[in-house]
Amino acid sequence: MRSANGPRPVVAVGVAGSPSPARSLFGFFALTYAVSWAFFIAAVAWSRDLPAGSSLPAGIHGLVLMGAIAPSLVALTLTARAEGPAGMREMFGRVFAWRVNARWYAFAIGYMAAIELGAALAHRLITGTWPRFGDGAWYVMAGAMVVSTWVQAGEEIGWRGHALPRLASRLGLGGASIVLGVMWAFWHLPLFYLQGAEAYGQSFMVYLLQVTAISIAMAWLYWKTGGSLLLVMLMHAAINNTRGIVPAVLRTAANPFLPSASLMSWLGAIVLWIAAVYFLVRMRHAELAGRSPNRMAE
Repeated sequence: MRSANGPRPVVAVGVAGSPSPARSLFGFFALTYAVSWAFFIAAVAWSRDLPAGSSLPAGIHGLVLMGAIAPSLVALTLTARAEGPAGMREMFGRVFAWRVNARWYAFAIGYMAAIELGAALAHRLITGTWPRFGDGAWYVMAGAMVVSTWVQAGEEIGWRGHALPRLASRLGLGGASIVLGVMWAFWHLPLFYLQGAEAYGQSFMVYLLQVTAISIAMAWLYWKTGGSLLLVMLMHAAINNTRGIVPAVLRTAANPFLPSASLMSWLGAIVLWIAAVYFLVRMRHAELAGRSPNRMAE
């Protein structure tokens, strides 16, 4: 799908005789949460018996992985039932939709790094000192990004491939990206209680703000690339693998619903939302101009 002449309508949300978007959405979120949280909660229960500070065994990692790919497994199951082989071909076609303008590859890869550097600059202006920068090699990040891109299909076929178009057909792309961001963030909640997991000891409040803003940016990319799941998978992988450029996590044993987070975490959330507001305004202007990004059917 090319976007050189402006974004095209993204994707069809169903075919004649398929369930309504509302019914499909309810089924998708209900099944995704049920399956994912079953695996996540089992992992948390297992981790409670481990000695403090010990590494997680492979079995727990396996449970987390199964929970992580549930969004896409549920989406593919629902798509196969409602739309058959044609719907499956269309979905996988978007996973391999690579023919987009090069600037969107740059956006996907560099967005989170730019946010982190912007937050670091704000830290320097506020405190007079730079935050601690990570020492990870760029080629290690790049290699991890390439591998991780395909792993993100386990989430993105579900979140952006299935849920986003259906939400957007009802709420507009901006509203859909916010709702999806909240659902996406809460989906991770059990992992905040998994000892040894990256989310353990973090503030869920700050995480919710950050993930919702990231969801808006990913919806913008999805729209601008004509519905390319490959590009949002790449962006998801880049976000996961460039966060170490400016480490910002403050880990405490406090309740994850308390706002205990580092200054860099809060600054990162603020910078993310400055960008998110820009995307929301642009998407809204497109809707008012008759170039609605929430028009999901050709």
